[in-house]
Amino acid sequence: MNPAAVLELLADVQRGSLSPEQASDRLAKLPFEDTGEARIDHHRALRTGLPEVIYAAGKTPEQVADLFARMTAAGSDVLASRATPETAAAVQALTPQAHYHQTARLISLRQTDLPATWGHVAVLCAGTSDLPVAEEAALTAEFFGTRVTRFFDVGVAGLHRLLAVRDQVLEAHCVIVCAGMEGALPSVVGGLVAVPVIAVPTSVGYGASFAGTAALLGMLNSCSPNVSVVNIDNGFGAAYSATLIARASDPRNGAKAAAR
Repeated sequence: MNPAAVLELLADVQRGSLSPEQASDRLAKLPFEDTGEARIDHHRALRTGLPEVIYAAGKTPEQVADLFARMTAAGSDVLASRATPETAAAVQALTPQAHYHQTARLISLRQTDLPATWGHVAVLCAGTSDLPVAEEAALTAEFFGTRVTRFFDVGVAGLHRLLAVRDQVLEAHCVIVCAGMEGALPSVVGGLVAVPVIAVPTSVGYGASFAGTAALLGMLNSCSPNVSVVNIDNGFGAAYSATLIARASDPRNGAKAAAR
């Protein structure tokens, strides 16, 4: 349930195409639905502008499938992160229209009309090995209605690759940079752009990378002051924050606010 859905519900009551009792039934599960194992926050998009997302890791395929189906029945756009192929199969058995993005490990379902996108986010990754995290970030931001431009395999070992796309990166309101190994790329990007950079350390690298810890520490110690850091492999968290930054930075937001 999002603000547009609530307004449409009230408009249906005003037009007489929906009875007050029927509207009440639809609203009965707000602000959350208790399934016995989880409490689905159907009200979150009304409070924050972005819907609740299912974190599939640690849940059984059956639990994720049930949550996904319940959120689908509520009319929401649904996204599940960190989903295995087995979990995706269970979800699609109950919700056949759901789509599995295997590289990003996301399951998505769009049920509402996506309004004009707000904000522009650039997603960069240092190497092809960082693609799962970068695609998680890119697809999540797109799901939330943000325009995304991807620039992959632009790591510092071949800096000319980054410089070749610098002008396009400069068009974004926020930049997400995913990198493993020593995690140097966000600092370089931060020195080239005048917008916030969200650094995502990935668990890519040899032994002394300590599964992303070396990249995390390097990014936390960045000398570029516009760099902020999320946790290792957290493409979803980076996309969530980048979406909010990009929306706020979009110059059309002033007109949008005035229209309310």
